[in-house]
This record gives sequence, structure tokens and C-alpha cells, in this order.
Amino acid sequence: MVSIAIDAMGGDFGEGPVVEGVLQALEERKFKAILVGESKLLKPLIPKRLAEFIHFEEADEIFAMHESATDALKRKETSIYKAIELVRLDRAQAVVSAGHSGASMSLATLRLGRLKNVSRPAIATLMPNIKGKTLLLDVGANVDCKSENLFQFAVMGEAYAKEVMKISAPRLALLSNGEEECKGNELTKEAHALMKKLPNFIGNAEGRDIFNAHVDVLVCDGFSGNVILKSCEEVATAIFKILKNEIKQSPLSKIGALLMRPTFGKIKKHIDWQEYGGAPLLGVRGCVIISHGKSDARAIKNALFQAINFSESKLNEAIENELEKHSPQS
Repeated sequence: MVSIAIDAMGGDFGEGPVVEGVLQALEERKFKAILVGESKLLKPLIPKRLAEFIHFEEADEIFAMHESATDALKRKETSIYKAIELVRLDRAQAVVSAGHSGASMSLATLRLGRLKNVSRPAIATLMPNIKGKTLLLDVGANVDCKSENLFQFAVMGEAYAKEVMKISAPRLALLSNGEEECKGNELTKEAHALMKKLPNFIGNAEGRDIFNAHVDVLVCDGFSGNVILKSCEEVATAIFKILKNEIKQSPLSKIGALLMRPTFGKIKKHIDWQEYGGAPLLGVRGCVIISHGKSDARAIKNALFQAINFSESKLNEAIENELEKHSPQS
């Protein structure tokens, strides 16, 4: 049974949604949940029927959102530090946190260590497209990148698509300002030349290709990826607000909206970031899932499912094996 360490105190809304998400996940799939935080606050929230699957790791400090990620290593009594330590000590295979993402990344990199031949870990996230999902990375771990970093992101993203998303031959592309090989800045041109080594690389792609299902994995630097991610989250919210405002303008629109309610529900679910739960940090030992600070119980539940799927795969082994083929020593 997979053991998952959960930073129970790190989210914007406290321990309530985190614990509720754990309970919802356990109703559907059984795993060992280690709640890291103040047990006196957590234990009263656990029903007896699920108590056998839940364990506690005491942590009486929270790494606050306003703190600098560089201080995370010093704060050894925080819930995120202790959650990461459980993975390092092999007491858990994965960690899920909706807390300070910078602290999660720093601690994972420094305490768990990088996989062999990985120079920088990358955050990967699933984006909705017209048919399913597109994996986008990096979305924030690395603001400044070299072409070698983008190549490694490509290898890691391709491995994730194969091992976790179960896509046998994922279409891999590089984000640029045009599909032609000559397009892009110096970084993307250099990265393009390196990625030609990968058999599933189909060339450059534009931002629209995230959503038209033309690619399965799209690689970019963390600055561009984070801007795309945050923009898309707000666009989805804005579209639904505009629709609601327009529907209110006439009785006929209201009737039409009632008839379309099931369809609207399916669309909303497909593009809702909470359905994806969190973003895996690829390239570190073990499994680290970084969730949004505003995650509700549903998002935590889905992040836990991501952690289970990751932990039950051979993803990290696949990443190391593939990078070994392309290492200078090989």
C-alpha cells in the first residue's frame, strides 16, 4: 500500500479542506495517509471508519506564504519540512502539499536530491485540450533556463506521458513563436537542435497548441510556463462570469441555459484546475505533488490520486534510464 505524507497545515484555508480531501480520496482508493501537523487539531476530524488508514506526524509550525523559500531548510519543525523528511527516510513514497510552493521545491531538491543527470527539476502541469490533456513544463521552478535544461524537461515530460498518462508515443514539442525551425529566440533554437535526438519530438509549437490537442507534451522555460498557467486559470474563470452575465440579460437565455446545464457542467469540470489536483515536481527522488494554495477538498483528493499513480509507476527509473542514454559519458 502506497504511503503518502500530506502537509496538513500548509494550505490557505488551514487543515479542514486538506483533511476532507484525504477522507474523500480514501473513500475511493485505499492508501496509507500520514497527516503532518498538529495532531490535536487533526484527530477530531477523522471518522472511525477510516482511522486505520491514517497516521500522524507531529509538526507544530507552518511555513507561511510570505516567508522566503531560502529559509525553508532552517525551519525543521514546519509541516512541509517534516513531510519531505518522511519521503527522504523512506517512510512515505510521496508528499502532497498545498503550502508554500517555493519551500516545497527547495526542500525536495536539497533534502531528497535530484535524479541522476538531472540538473534542474521542473514543475509539470496538466492543461485541458479539446480531446483530453496536454502536459506543460516547466511552469515555475526555473525562471531562467539553458537549452540543456529544456532538453531534460523534454525527457522528463515524455517519460511522465508514457508512464503515468499511458501514452505510448507522446507527441513532444517545444514552445516557440512559430512552428518553423528558424523561429524563436536563441534559447529555443539551441533547445530545438538538442531535442531532435528524441524520436517523438515533432518540432516547435505555439501557445494555441496547448488546447487544440496537436501535442501531448509541451516544453518551455518556467517564466513562460507560469505566465501561461496563471493566464489560463483566469481566462476560464472570466469566460464563465461573462456567460452568467449574458444569460441574465433575457428570459430566453435563461431557458436556454437551463437546457444546457448538463453540458455547461461537463465543460466546467473539464477545464477546472481543481480536477487536476496538483503539479508533480519532476526530477527529484521520490514523488512531490505541489497543489494550489487555494485547493479545496476535491483538489486535494485529485492531488493524492496523482501521487498514487506516480508512486505506482516506474517514472523516475524511466527518466534516469533515458537521460543516461544522452549523457556525455554514454
